[in-house]
Amino acid sequence: MRIIVIGAGQVGESIAADLDADHEVVVVERDPDRVEELTYNLDVLAVQGDGTSLETLEQVSIKRADIVIASTDVDETNIVACSTVTALSDAFTVARVKQTSYLRTWQRSQHAFGVDLMVCTNLLAAQEIVRVVGLPAARDVEPFAGGLVQMAEFEVAADCEVAGHTVSDADRYDALTFVGLFRDGDLVIPRGETQIQPDDRLVVVGPPESVRQFAPSVAESDEHRRVQEAVVVGGSEIGYQVAKSLADRGISVRMIERDRDRARQIAEDLPKVVVLESDATDPDFLDREHVGDADVVVSALASDERNLLACMLAKRAGAARAISVVDTYRYIEVFETVGVDVAVSPRRVVAEEITRLTRAGGAENVAILEADAAEVMEFEIEQPSPLAGRPIHESVGDLPSDVVIGAITRNGDMVVPRGDTVIQVGDHVIAFTATESADELAASL
Repeated sequence: MRIIVIGAGQVGESIAADLDADHEVVVVERDPDRVEELTYNLDVLAVQGDGTSLETLEQVSIKRADIVIASTDVDETNIVACSTVTALSDAFTVARVKQTSYLRTWQRSQHAFGVDLMVCTNLLAAQEIVRVVGLPAARDVEPFAGGLVQMAEFEVAADCEVAGHTVSDADRYDALTFVGLFRDGDLVIPRGETQIQPDDRLVVVGPPESVRQFAPSVAESDEHRRVQEAVVVGGSEIGYQVAKSLADRGISVRMIERDRDRARQIAEDLPKVVVLESDATDPDFLDREHVGDADVVVSALASDERNLLACMLAKRAGAARAISVVDTYRYIEVFETVGVDVAVSPRRVVAEEITRLTRAGGAENVAILEADAAEVMEFEIEQPSPLAGRPIHESVGDLPSDVVIGAITRNGDMVVPRGDTVIQVGDHVIAFTATESADELAASL
């Protein structure tokens, strides 16, 4: 496909880097220095210009484009760019926005603004945080098959039940499948004899309840307890959406917001949330308000530095878990190294969401893991799939060697995949694979 990306910030560059190996990618960027960087660093055509300009779009042959992704840091620029593209071509348009107000308007009348798909950075980040909060000890959580199946990634604690045991010994849940394991940056396909080691990142697939029951096996002693009390630091759009979602799930939520007007507005909009007007980086305040008693603290301030400080102070005060928003996603590893339990980059989340569009290749849902090292993909089996009507042990030879079938759903029920399980037309298959084999897997099904 020919894909045009407008805007070469962190999101645009990440999207281009994810797509350049398999597609013809053109990046439009105003900054000549960024254009030069992309030209040297990626296999893309980088063009200096304004993505809302007719002249620039015609210069990059907009009529030949299959997809146009507007990913600048300005919502209005992205919307105008998509509207202009729609006037010039039949390309599928994707607009990245931060404010949920634009998303709500677009949802009322899809294709409004000339946008075929709108993705909201703040809402996607909030949803990811809420999923992680809902499954304590997990680093990443994604639903599949309409919620019947869940993928979760856990970091194996040194003193947990499964550390030092083989996969066959650790797998005590009939409906759960160990599909992948990351060790020292390398992907390992787990076999029965594979030994699980501390600091491994283990990926499992199964019914949500089985995943939840498994969580204590890989967590530290109290890390897996169900969240009853949460503290959200910062009344940003992300913080607001996180607080609202958690309160709607029956969790006791307190929000800390410095700005008086913003604090008052949130208190009026979210009556279930207790809003405290103060500074979350004040240790005396944290002690006085017993923030250390919270099961989880989510920091959603506008500054990476203040988010890190707020999380570290909350952990020092005794908070069981700290989750931080990280604007610069190359800082994620730094945050998690110094003690933040989970760092979520809104820019990376939205880049992955947009990349799924072109990565799916017939897949109904895709989750991207460990900075694009592996994927979990959901497919509906149709004729003439080579898997249809055959037991799994006979059809594995038609699949890439690093593919693991994690779950099957059939007529609204989950089927546990075993060697003698016969896959039928209409089944939904959830499979794990290395990213380099994703296209081959899609072609095989």
